[in-house]
Amino acid sequence: MQPWFTDGKLGIFLHWGIYSVDGVAESWSFFNGQVPYDTYMAQLDGFEAQKWDPDAWADLFVQAGAAYAVLTAKHHDGVALWDTQAGDLSVVKRTPAARDLITPYVDALRRRGLKVGLYYSHLDWSHPDYATVRPDGQDPDDRGNLYSMPAVGEESPERWDAFLAFHRAQVRELLGLFQPDLLWFDGEWERSPEQWRMAELAEFIAELSPHTVVNGRLTGHGDYATPEQGVPVEPPKGPWELCLTVNDSWGYQPQDDHHKSPRQLVRVFAETVGGGGNLLLAVGPKADGTIPPEQAERLEALGEWIAGHRPAVRDTVRGLPHGHFYGPSTLSADRRTLYLFLFDRPNEYVVLRGVRNTVRSARVLGSGTDVRHERVGGLGEVPGWEYLYVDDDQLDPLCTVVALELDGELDLYREHTRD
Repeated sequence: MQPWFTDGKLGIFLHWGIYSVDGVAESWSFFNGQVPYDTYMAQLDGFEAQKWDPDAWADLFVQAGAAYAVLTAKHHDGVALWDTQAGDLSVVKRTPAARDLITPYVDALRRRGLKVGLYYSHLDWSHPDYATVRPDGQDPDDRGNLYSMPAVGEESPERWDAFLAFHRAQVRELLGLFQPDLLWFDGEWERSPEQWRMAELAEFIAELSPHTVVNGRLTGHGDYATPEQGVPVEPPKGPWELCLTVNDSWGYQPQDDHHKSPRQLVRVFAETVGGGGNLLLAVGPKADGTIPPEQAERLEALGEWIAGHRPAVRDTVRGLPHGHFYGPSTLSADRRTLYLFLFDRPNEYVVLRGVRNTVRSARVLGSGTDVRHERVGGLGEVPGWEYLYVDDDQLDPLCTVVALELDGELDLYREHTRD
């Protein structure tokens, strides 16, 4: 795993495509029958990207405190945002935008030191050779969706091979043209790993671009896990990333004004990094290429909080296991500074349990004010409780962080071992 990813903490997820013209759900709107396929694809004629400024995007991502971004190079509808030579369904050939949108995005990010991620859907509900084999073990009485599978008796392994050749050609283009730091795959669920030939694909990527991080949707061959829309109560043991929408939609949907507040976003971010993960926060640009102001404002607010609490975010590892503190925490890389995240107003104090170390000092991150603390109880190897008295005037309106300097590397007491 590349160190930049495990240290990344925050990425920005961009679902941008023709679905932003009418503001409908990306690809799923025709797959689920909400709009006819022809109506959905007619959005090609309205996708202009006339106000798009990739440098403004990149500046916003830097302001948000992000280390990387991931753009939908091709979603399930099959529309590519670059000038793919593997087919003609692209914004270059089929929309008024009439240009490659990936290269300017890549260049803008790299000028600012941000890592480049590209999303690519394995499946393609528009490709004529995609719906030609059925998932392994599927009930023959289940017709399934016509965009994803053939009727029984209409399978064609030869056409499936042709689709895989197209798939590999596009992956080769993405790797060769853009040399992404991250390939974010999706859409693996409609076929088995054997049908996708995932092991072969993983070797293909490793050979062409060994530096590229690959997410877990390579079915057993990715570098990290990708839970969606909810922080795992028990975080994955290895590297992971939570993908979360700012409102309830991945792409631009103007009727969706259910935006999470800055305080809610800070909370999810803290819970994620406290569990050793990255937050991949999704915004949906409009068809003209601008990011809705409600979403930009939330990125800015998150970035302002991160900037004021940087030591608790950057160069840290996952914090305490459950039970030691009722909230997230992170630990400095040298394991000598513990950062406690307080979302709510304490009722006089908060308590840290099961830490054998002596707490040398406690202070509020950002303001630098001291926090009064004392050790209560304890016997022999069993540590007492560390009481931290946080005053109301020390609280941050979004999330307060208390930094504890320990007398050595963190030493935890987890269970009683005597009879």
